[in-house]
Amino acid sequence: MSWLSHLDRWILLGIWLLAIPVGGYAFVHALLQRADAFTAADKLTKPAWLGITGASLAMLVLFEGPRSSGLMFWIAALVAVLVYIVDVRPALITVQGGGQRW
Repeated sequence: MSWLSHLDRWILLGIWLLAIPVGGYAFVHALLQRADAFTAADKLTKPAWLGITGASLAMLVLFEGPRSSGLMFWIAALVAVLVYIVDVRPALITVQGGGQRW
């Protein structure tokens, strides 16, 4: 039974360690995009998304993942980063002439 209690700790640690590079990727991707692409895709402006993804990355790094006292902020940061990756990034790629490569 002891290994089960350690299993959830390892899973939560894995989620935390995977969330940090995902947040970094979202911030760098937002940083490298043209500013007019955000408005053309009918999304928030580039500075707004840089602020959202940058603050989210800081929260993902500072709070120790799902086991910290700032769990609500950590979850909000993870959701913000995932919204950028799932919603904003594809719209920017479409607007800038990219598309499905496969």
